[in-house]
Amino acid sequence: MDYIDKVLEKVRDWARKLIDILLGPDVQPEPEPIPIPVDDRRIPR
Repeated sequence: MDYIDKVLEKVRDWARKLIDILLGPDVQPEPEPIPIPVDDRRIPR
């Protein structure tokens, strides 16, 4: 059973390395948009 555990650990390491190569080292969330104030007052004519 120790052999299987070692093999599974190696496979996990390879999977992590592959994901890091494909997606980059850190997956960063998209930055939240900055709210822009809008003057929505109606101008009476």
